Amino acid sequence: MKKLWQLWMTSALAVLLLVGCGQEEVKPEENTGNTQQETVVEETTFPITMTDAVGTEITLEEAPKTIVSMQPSNTEILFALGLNDEIVGVNDYDNYPEEALEKEKIGGMEFNVEKILAMNPDIVFAHESALGVGEAGFQQIRDAGVKVYVVKNATDFNETYTTIEEIGRATGKSEEAQQIVEDMKAKVAEVKEKVAKVETKKTVFVETSDVPEIYTPGKETFMQEILDMVNAENIAADQEGWFKIEPEEIVNRNPDVIIVMYSYVEGIVDSVKARDGFDSITAVKNNEVIQVDENLTSRTGPRLAEGLEEVAKAIYPEAFSE
Repeated sequence: MKKLWQLWMTSALAVLLLVGCGQEEVKPEENTGNTQQETVVEETTFPITMTDAVGTEITLEEAPKTIVSMQPSNTEILFALGLNDEIVGVNDYDNYPEEALEKEKIGGMEFNVEKILAMNPDIVFAHESALGVGEAGFQQIRDAGVKVYVVKNATDFNETYTTIEEIGRATGKSEEAQQIVEDMKAKVAEVKEKVAKVETKKTVFVETSDVPEIYTPGKETFMQEILDMVNAENIAADQEGWFKIEPEEIVNRNPDVIIVMYSYVEGIVDSVKARDGFDSITAVKNNEVIQVDENLTSRTGPRLAEGLEEVAKAIYPEAFSE
């Protein structure tokens, strides 16, 4: 099983990743003759009924005053929305922002239902990626009369934007959610504009685990979307999803850049360079083996645009030197 997602999907290694839309009305500007449009975001009017990622309807009579977050991406969104005071419990592995470290912990993939219920939350934000191990616990929480909203496992930037808007809507923070999304889109546009000027597209290999089981993202993955957005060529795009690749095959494909997307091995960049045969790879010859914070690209929340920028800088540092 591929290591990055193994880190996400199993409690033993969860430390690495434990990780409706805002109502909009578009109106033309008046009395200016300008055809430009502006977005007016309406704050949520309670009570509100929403349907989560598993098709469960929940009705909120008012904005929640006490919130438990069961996934780092949810937590980062909630804090970005300004809900520090409302958050009463978070995942054991939540480490951003710093305020999350001060919140009471409810467990990892194997969470403590009794502890969650003792917090008396108005709503629990769960996550679709945890259904395999967490659904029974989610149901226990529902059976105790606590609302559980299962957040969709976003697979691209657009779904991430929607997730932020949905959480904003559920918490009465639609305006704040829309601002976060607009800021992210502006950052994405800025990054894409810079890399669009690159004359020679580089080939890239991304690894998410170390030997003896090196896993890499192929096509139809979030990382493929990121590489496409930053104008780079994924040398593993001939296969779909995340798959295991042998070191010899990496040597044969000879990437211009190697991106290391994990931090559980100390000195991993030097270790990659020292692998047998890797001294012939262009990325190693040119000292372009770069480690990028996996949380920036695996947590589908407000920092995802920063993750895009970090990947772009790793591949095309010259485009950001101005």
